[in-house]
Amino acid sequence: MLSASNRKSTLEVIHKHGPCSQLVQDQNPLNHTKILLQDESRVKWIQSKSFNSSDSLKSLAVASLPAKSGITIGTGNYLVNVGLGTPKKNLTLIFDTGSPLTWTQCQPCVGSCYNQSDPIFNPSQSSSYSNVSCASTACSQLSSGHGGSRCNGTCQYSIRYGDNSSSTGFFATEKLTISPTEVIDNFKFGCGENNQGLFGTAAGLIGLSDNNISIVEQTAATYGKYFSYCLPSSTSFTGHLAFGKDSTAPSSVSFTPLSTVPQSSQFYGISIVGIRVEGKPLSIPSTVFSNGSAIIDSGTVITRLPPTAYSALRTTVRKAMANYTTAPAVSLLDTCYDFSKESTVVIPSITFSFAEGVNIDLDPTGIFYVEDASHVCLAFAANGADSDLVIYGNTQQRTFEVVYDVAGRKLGFSPNGCS
Repeated sequence: MLSASNRKSTLEVIHKHGPCSQLVQDQNPLNHTKILLQDESRVKWIQSKSFNSSDSLKSLAVASLPAKSGITIGTGNYLVNVGLGTPKKNLTLIFDTGSPLTWTQCQPCVGSCYNQSDPIFNPSQSSSYSNVSCASTACSQLSSGHGGSRCNGTCQYSIRYGDNSSSTGFFATEKLTISPTEVIDNFKFGCGENNQGLFGTAAGLIGLSDNNISIVEQTAATYGKYFSYCLPSSTSFTGHLAFGKDSTAPSSVSFTPLSTVPQSSQFYGISIVGIRVEGKPLSIPSTVFSNGSAIIDSGTVITRLPPTAYSALRTTVRKAMANYTTAPAVSLLDTCYDFSKESTVVIPSITFSFAEGVNIDLDPTGIFYVEDASHVCLAFAANGADSDLVIYGNTQQRTFEVVYDVAGRKLGFSPNGCS
């Protein structure tokens, strides 16, 4: 039998709107302005939670999943495929480090269900499905794990996200298949019979937050509360989401401590200590990053910085890019360029410095957000105040193996994790 230290399971990751996505394409696909507006909704939701302890969710092996990119909603941008039930039904789920509960739409849709690409899961056709009772420990975990429950014999849940998307249904257990050899029995999840919002055509969401009902905690005995992912550089490539660690793990991982965010413990806290452009530190007072907390989030697209830090970054980048044609702002992105007539473009390097001497040189695809060749924008935005929660978004994480050693309370980065 394999121990938690030498097993790994991996899923493929894709972007929802990339050519690798099997989801039905929307007749009115999201444009980049809408994507950024939805990103702003998520950020406001996260910011509000950092000041309000009440939560919106009420009532050691290795496994790896292909991960796909998917610019979609305020609750997540990257997708994985898993199997649920007996016999197994394949489902495409958004994965989100800021959400505790894994859920999928379920029949019958007694309230409402949005259109999804996969057939909606029917628990009555699965021999391994079971509702959780109100008196069970699992139902009390839902309440204590930022997920208060309602009860009438069977445990029910209700979760609401920052863009007013929501899911309500039964808290249940089921067989979750990550790979042909990695199956999780009695996995606790939400079977949503009333769902609405901006989930695209994904079947639901897989919650990766630091929380007692998340998949990270539920699989702790198997995977040791250790997972990693690599987000691809563009919609044309695939990445991966892996659970557990093995002897082939990259040796080039640089680790920085994970911290707890006050009143928002479901998020993964980090300490950013500085930013460099072309190797030179930005002129930022040392108190700017120490004034507020910071998190890393797979569901936020654009990194949010303290206004003082963003202003210094923007000024320095604009000076370095002074010879290129500027373009109008795109939503919250105010530093944009028209590269449509350029044969080659040289962009300044940007390095983020984290606690304990960890310096991360961003991939070029993590510095600019590309709407099209005539609208290429600096992929950062300012918070409202220096004291607001800093959010390290998924654009800046592209191509890195981002390692969450939750048990060891540390976060790692390794370059060239995927294309």
